[in-house]
Amino acid sequence: MAVNRIPVLKRCRSLGLDPIYLGIDKKSNRQLKRSNRKVSEYGLQLREKQKAKFIYGVLEKPFHNYYEKADRMKGMTGENLMRILESRLDNVVFRLGLARTRKEARQIVDHKHVLVNGRQVNIPSYLVKAGDVIEIKEKCKGSQRYKDIVEVTGGRLVPEWLEADMENLRGTVKELPSRDAIDVPVNEMLIVELYSK
Repeated sequence: MAVNRIPVLKRCRSLGLDPIYLGIDKKSNRQLKRSNRKVSEYGLQLREKQKAKFIYGVLEKPFHNYYEKADRMKGMTGENLMRILESRLDNVVFRLGLARTRKEARQIVDHKHVLVNGRQVNIPSYLVKAGDVIEIKEKCKGSQRYKDIVEVTGGRLVPEWLEADMENLRGTVKELPSRDAIDVPVNEMLIVELYSK
């Protein structure tokens, strides 16, 4: 399996991203030293794509497949792409506050701690649907790890398209998110322009 080993803060700096979108509270004190080179149109489009891939932890091939799927759907391709990325199971676990970071959310799903509608799912890229109930497995709920997670994420704001029940470590997908409900600093139109060349 391909693993991105670039330090997170370094990658955030190069993409001009705030680490908070990944669930990381640290800030880098270093400034990015770039000469006053003008970035080309292609460079801007590529950076937006890299940002989206980095935030959601998706590699190039699956990301391209999501784009093609979004292109076949009705409506705006860019909005569909963001909706697909946002409805990935690892992202939903992170948004519900059942994990501190997106990487931890992916690990929790990988380690078979998550049930979707009562069935165990260990695929981080599983796409949730409206009405799905996501919860942590009963035998894992009492562990210290989840007590620590709830302590850290207790004050985090849950998006309005999700409903979280932190007492029972479960959440419901009320509806699939609209683009306005997705607070990720990505200009998806540039990604669409990049792929439609």
